[in-house]
Amino acid sequence: MSVLSQIEPLLLQVQKPAQYIGGEVGSIVKDKSQVAVRFAFCFPDTYEIGMSHLGMKILYGATNARKEYWCERVFAPCADFEALMREHQIPLYALESLDPVREFDMVGFTLQYELSFTNILNMLDLAGIPLHAADRGENLAPIVVAGGPCVCNPEPLADFFDLFIVGEGEEVNLELMDLYREMKARGAGRRAFLQEAARIPGIYVPSLYTVAYHEDGTIREMIPHDGAPQTIQKRIIPDLDHAFYPDTLVVPFTETVHDRAVEEVLRGCLRGCRFCQAGFLYRPFREKSPETINRQCRALCDNTGYQEISLSSLSTSDHSRLSETLEELLPYTESHRVNLTLPSLRVDNFSKELMERIQGVRKSSLTFAPEAGTQRLRDVINKNVTEEELMRTADIAFSGGMTNVKLYFMMGLPTETLEDIAGIAALAERLIDHFYQMPDRPKGRGIQISISCATFVPKPFTPFQYEPQICREELEKRQAHLLESIQPRNRRKIKVSWHTYEISLLEAVLARGDRRLGQVIETAWRSGCKFDSWSECFSYEKWEAAFSACGLDPTFYANRQRAYEEIFPWDHLDYLVDKAFFAAENKAAHASCTTPHCRIKCAGCGVNRKIGRACF
Repeated sequence: MSVLSQIEPLLLQVQKPAQYIGGEVGSIVKDKSQVAVRFAFCFPDTYEIGMSHLGMKILYGATNARKEYWCERVFAPCADFEALMREHQIPLYALESLDPVREFDMVGFTLQYELSFTNILNMLDLAGIPLHAADRGENLAPIVVAGGPCVCNPEPLADFFDLFIVGEGEEVNLELMDLYREMKARGAGRRAFLQEAARIPGIYVPSLYTVAYHEDGTIREMIPHDGAPQTIQKRIIPDLDHAFYPDTLVVPFTETVHDRAVEEVLRGCLRGCRFCQAGFLYRPFREKSPETINRQCRALCDNTGYQEISLSSLSTSDHSRLSETLEELLPYTESHRVNLTLPSLRVDNFSKELMERIQGVRKSSLTFAPEAGTQRLRDVINKNVTEEELMRTADIAFSGGMTNVKLYFMMGLPTETLEDIAGIAALAERLIDHFYQMPDRPKGRGIQISISCATFVPKPFTPFQYEPQICREELEKRQAHLLESIQPRNRRKIKVSWHTYEISLLEAVLARGDRRLGQVIETAWRSGCKFDSWSECFSYEKWEAAFSACGLDPTFYANRQRAYEEIFPWDHLDYLVDKAFFAAENKAAHASCTTPHCRIKCAGCGVNRKIGRACF
């Protein structure tokens, strides 16, 4: 019985059935008999989240541009549809062909967030693929692979994957598929393929490494064997102007989180914020030319019919030719009635000219991330944003008619004090005072400040990878102090929200964990954990029980100060930035010293030495 005939009678019993049927405009269907390798691209979250992911759009297009390869999309089913799938024994399937995932040559997951790990096990189980790589036998297919930012420390998932793709995947994914095609034709088995795959730069095969531990639980040594390299250096795309970028996208039938066209304008970040993992993982900083950006934006809008396009990056306003880009792009967007959005704008380079250019884009709200409430703590984290710059930007925004301001902060940053917490409230209140002192403020409208406080999560490949995460009791003390610090007259104008502590704790554990956590993840999943990033689905009690059952302590991973000389679970992966640089930046943080961004002065992180050229 085909999957289609199985799911058709069930679709009216679930919410948003359009996410399970495929057939969208822009989806690619090929003749299976003409395809040499089939790749199932699995996003371990729902369709509406996964279809907003830029990486999937790029790799979907790049793979399908090769006529001999076919990439199809797979998403985690929501609870209502999963229950029906299990009841009617419907396997996890891909949307283009509706074929079961277990029939594919390669099954690839993107690791975007640590709290999706149980969803990965759930999807493998739904697909009928053995959870453990060691249990998949010598048959070549399916090879289970993973890429994405969380591959910077894949050790908690090492038992479940055949291999990991380290770094940017546009080129290495195709090299891996080329090897698979060749070895499939030769009748090779799984182990022979994995040994050959480990020779491709950027491919990490965890089964070719053994971990030895000290008595205190820290790592003593990572031991490669069977010719595997000592370290695996990440892959990068050196020239974005000549890299593959899709000229069309799959257009969903149903609404998604970011329901628009997306143009990546640059990759990397030059700022060096010490808490920000993405800013270091994606180095070096690379820009597309205005000509490329404009050509790709026009193609995406013309081919998809989207009436909104976002210029996406970690810091869009850091593009050195943004003004020139907008000068060319705005006549097109205005004449075609396409809304242009510019996320990731920074306080220190938000100008009146830029405000005027995006006047039709954001008329009511502005979002900034000071991250810390005092200049001292902003210096610690190397945010390099001053209160004067924030007020100047607010002045421009208020003059342009914006009255809703969203401010993002973190609690539990290294060296943070109650004075820094009170500074969050003080900063919001100074914005309010500034608004009402402006003679040209929007008339008849009040200001509303939304403060969102995330719990600081120390991450690998950052200067704060050595730091402990704050404990719950201390966090609750700081949260109470923030509320008490807001003056009564401003409490209706300031709204405060924060993330669930236990979710941030688990994120910290999984982010810096080792291979021993694989048994915890599996135990938690077997007890019913999935969609852990969704507060309504999250059960820390089940995770606590899983840690206890496996004899592991989450505080060892989350709340422990690490020595500079400690060997980390991810030290065999090379993301181009030197570990010595991270240690030096950590020391600078504790001395409240800032490091200029890369355009001002090279900080000597090591990237330019490893790529063999200057970053700029």
